[in-house]
Amino acid sequence: MVSRLADVTPVVPADQLVAQMVPPSMFDDVSFDSYIPDPAQPSQAAALAACRAFAEDVVARRTPKKGLFGRRPKVTQGSGIYLDGGFGVGKTHLLTSIYHTCPEPKAFGTFVELTHVVGALGFNRAVEELSGHSVLCIDEFELDDPGDTMLVSRLLAELTTAGVCVAATSNTLPEQLGEGRFAAKDFMREIRKMSGIFESIRVDGPDYRHRNLPPAPEPLSDSELEAEAASTPGATLDDFDELCAHLSTLHPSKYNRLVDGITEVCLRGVGALPDQSIALRMVVLADRLYDAGIPVRNSGEKLDAIFTEEMLAGGYRKKYLRATSRLLALSRFEPGQEH
Repeated sequence: MVSRLADVTPVVPADQLVAQMVPPSMFDDVSFDSYIPDPAQPSQAAALAACRAFAEDVVARRTPKKGLFGRRPKVTQGSGIYLDGGFGVGKTHLLTSIYHTCPEPKAFGTFVELTHVVGALGFNRAVEELSGHSVLCIDEFELDDPGDTMLVSRLLAELTTAGVCVAATSNTLPEQLGEGRFAAKDFMREIRKMSGIFESIRVDGPDYRHRNLPPAPEPLSDSELEAEAASTPGATLDDFDELCAHLSTLHPSKYNRLVDGITEVCLRGVGALPDQSIALRMVVLADRLYDAGIPVRNSGEKLDAIFTEEMLAGGYRKKYLRATSRLLALSRFEPGQEH
């Protein structure tokens, strides 16, 4: 009998939440040496050099030294680097290369993962768990509401004061985060405070995921989908609405464990998501599936129809477009295929 994701309720002990903050497996072998800048985009070579220098500085900071009279030197404030550019220009490759170069302990996660970990652990515990790290790498840095902004601003202030260096990627420069979304004075003050932590590096280039991207594939029939799931060892088969309801009961920090060991996800009766809350959870699930390279098959509507026009017109547009891009990519993966 084919298993269902809706029947899985993962348990992730608090002490493992930070330990599981590592790059996706598809980036296990990347390095600065394997990043090939596009000669037509000089900013890419400049970004590579800046990231190498940043990582070397982190390593130097963590090289044991003795201060005057044999005392340990005073901890200096951590530095920050921020890679700004569109989707698919190599920012995550560079960010992961920083992670691989820097010494343990270190952590890597998306902005959403970081906020979920802080929410699950509590602010003080999160600071305690991360304050000894050499570097915190944050992918897809996004600030969609004032609460997240102030939370992350406080966290980074605490961590950099403790000597943790921070590397981040996003599609918006730090001083522009939240622009056009909230006008609250406190929000804008936090934006300015946070932007001062980072040296901003621009990475230009066309989005490789959008080059000649074919349209969403036609959905399978229910019977075809059921046969696909039954013939694929390790596949799951879920009714889309039931899975959405199940996701709403799980903390997003558990989604990584939810899809652990799955070879293919089959979704029956895909349709437009009912509200923004579940849409944001679907974004997290799409990220976890993409990180793990797990193919997605579906019946019902096409995968590019799950986020409504109203959702795409709102403040979370970039998240929804990224999730759609990733789901469409997953719909073309084959079980066991290397990505």
